[in-house]
Amino acid sequence: MDEEETAPLAVNDDTDLETDDDTESDDAESDDAESDDTGASAGGRAKKATGEGDLFRQSEIAADYVEGLLDILDYDGDIDELVAGGRPVVEVVGARLQNLVGQRGATLEALQELTRLAVFRQTGTPSRLLLDVGGYRANRRKELAAVAKNAVEKVKEYGEPVRLEPMSAFERKCVHDVVNAMSGVESESEGVEPNRRIVVRPAD
Repeated sequence: MDEEETAPLAVNDDTDLETDDDTESDDAESDDAESDDTGASAGGRAKKATGEGDLFRQSEIAADYVEGLLDILDYDGDIDELVAGGRPVVEVVGARLQNLVGQRGATLEALQELTRLAVFRQTGTPSRLLLDVGGYRANRRKELAAVAKNAVEKVKEYGEPVRLEPMSAFERKCVHDVVNAMSGVESESEGVEPNRRIVVRPAD
């Protein structure tokens, strides 16, 4: 992860709030149980895996696919496959991997979707696989936790909604998790990709 990357700034906005009936169908993953995201694009809503064995099998398929990509790109990296939080996870660690993350994780998100598609092609089941490279997601969660707490403080101080900059589904989920754990405030998403963002406001 690029240590110099700055976290989104909270900005107050007086425009009307466009609410989502589904406060987080795309972010509430549970995807990232992460509710992180929108689910696998390869076939509707993800079906519940029947057991940890199935989830680990998905992570193995994903790891093989990622290993093939690294070979093609001539990148070196250690690949770990596991099951965490009820979902398959593949973690890649190594030097010179920043290009696989991209600006604010855009390349990583694209690689994750490709990897989920590879899993779907072999299993016939949409996957909620989480792909991480170089610990980017863990570091980003910490940054976003600070952004969320700052937004909550402003809402409590001024009593007005605070709109954050556009974020990916993974980033929105991280913020929702922090806000939802605090009293007196609530969060929801507005807008459409790639400009979908979170609004933090006083709880009704």
